[in-house]
Amino acid sequence: MRIYLDCSMGASGDMLMAALYELLPDKWAFREKMERLGLPGVTIEYADSIKCGIKGTHITIKVCGKEEISEDTNEQFTIPASHAHNHNHNHNHNHTHDHEYVHDHNQYPLSPDPCPLSPVSALGFDEILEMIRKLDLPEKVIDDSLGVYKIIGEAEAAVHGSSLDTVHLHEIGALDAVTDIVGCSLLINMLGVNDITSSPVHVGSGFVKCEHGILPVPAPAAAEILKGIPIYGGRIKGELCTPTGAALLKRFVTQFGEMPPMTVVRIGYGMGTKDFAAANCVRALLSEDDAHDEGGRAGVMRDTVYEISCNLDDMTPEAIGASLGLLFSNGALDVYTTPISMKKNRPAVMLSCICAEKDRDELAELILRHTSTLGVRICKYYRKVLSRTVATVPTEYGDIRVKRAEGYGIVKYKPEYNDVLAAAHRHAVPFTTVHEAVSGKQGDGKQGDGSSA
Repeated sequence: MRIYLDCSMGASGDMLMAALYELLPDKWAFREKMERLGLPGVTIEYADSIKCGIKGTHITIKVCGKEEISEDTNEQFTIPASHAHNHNHNHNHNHTHDHEYVHDHNQYPLSPDPCPLSPVSALGFDEILEMIRKLDLPEKVIDDSLGVYKIIGEAEAAVHGSSLDTVHLHEIGALDAVTDIVGCSLLINMLGVNDITSSPVHVGSGFVKCEHGILPVPAPAAAEILKGIPIYGGRIKGELCTPTGAALLKRFVTQFGEMPPMTVVRIGYGMGTKDFAAANCVRALLSEDDAHDEGGRAGVMRDTVYEISCNLDDMTPEAIGASLGLLFSNGALDVYTTPISMKKNRPAVMLSCICAEKDRDELAELILRHTSTLGVRICKYYRKVLSRTVATVPTEYGDIRVKRAEGYGIVKYKPEYNDVLAAAHRHAVPFTTVHEAVSGKQGDGKQGDGSSA
């Protein structure tokens, strides 16, 4: 299952949750799971909403009957120098201003106590993480939720020049964000999604009023989180991407860019509150065809990779080898060298690094830092790859893992090198003896390395 997120009108926690919620066949199962969590004072409201004639879902989260509200402003103002401060506060806010719904809310109080919180209390970062750890949710959902909140905490600490130990967030804002984060993580888990890509993120423009003053859009915490993610402004005045929305994108999205080829089976619209000339929503497009090609043939997957390359004629083989190892350890899908001739007929090598978009900039900087090149070339490639699985095959030398790749009517097998080598050492037999024993178990005996970068 794959999802493409259209964030041309930004992203907030509640909008992302609503868009994913619309993709779910069994919506009541999700509502019941969220209801059983027992987050103190939290109520979730689900409602139909229409923007620019498009019907979607709007989700409102209230803590002790209150919403976490931010207010956009176009006022002319001057910020006095005395406003500079170094204290911790929460910028986790979502698009939850006054609004009208198409029909009545479905409300789910997540705690039997209507308001167990102090109006002025705050939660420490570790307290929030401990609250998430105690929720009755699958381990993967807990891990993802913790990961998203750590992104927010680290951004808040960076913005205020403090550490995670000293970050304290107001309870209403903190619990609002926790609900968004846990809800999105749970929905992704229930949908069985294994790949999420997204458009570049529209952040809006202008200023937003927060508790401690007027801040530029995107708000500082959101701007910190969005480092390394393609963003843009525009003519729309207002905050379109919140810190919670930015953190969710950073955690789950593997690649930002144009929509890849996909056969869409369901579409979800997560509506914001405000009305603009463009429909204020996050659109989520779900595809179940990640293992088929254009002709409907099973087992073929398509994605995008980048090649970073440079020419080297003044490095020793040892130094080049060290650079290759560094790139592999930092996420490169493949790294290799090609013999070439450069100016004045000098023998040289071309270093090529294949990587995903999310690792592209970091790997390019590593090449510039750790090789003698003065520049790198970056190319984008679409690729078709065979789908891959791993199975364990019993042999007289023990269990050996075997990689299977298939697609286009092709099936390839390759025994795992480390398993074959270890079995050969244990039984004091040649490597080829174990390899052939595994190959004889593969049915049609088709062989191949199954690799593709």
